Amino acid sequence: MPDPIAIRPVTVADLPALRALWDRCGLHPSASDTDQRLAALIEFAPGLFLAAECGAEVVGSVMASWDGRRGWINRLAVDPSARGARLGDRLMAEAEDRLRAIGCDKVNLLIEPDNAGVERFYRRLGYDRDELIFMEKWI
Repeated sequence: MPDPIAIRPVTVADLPALRALWDRCGLHPSASDTDQRLAALIEFAPGLFLAAECGAEVVGSVMASWDGRRGWINRLAVDPSARGARLGDRLMAEAEDRLRAIGCDKVNLLIEPDNAGVERFYRRLGYDRDELIFMEKWI
């Protein structure tokens, strides 16, 4: 029997379902996660912002992006009802494959302090912690 979960690029029509998924997963949207900004990302980096769909329901996501030098992973989320089947692994592998195909050779990600428990998941996928000082400025 084929896997009922399909991974595909996100469309603007998916944004409400993605927000609901991120809420169910405890992810915190930032001020830059507006519909307008997410739509711009979909257009800017076609095929890198991915959804996992089971039937008509979005049960996973990963927001990959590439600045021409480094890849970035954001908003990896798997619905609690879909956990345990390695969907997170599949989403990350697909995002990494797509980044590699456009010339990316290094991928970065950030983990929010209240989500630190996922560090073990990323380490299992080959990611290492780097003791950088992260700074930001909203302009």
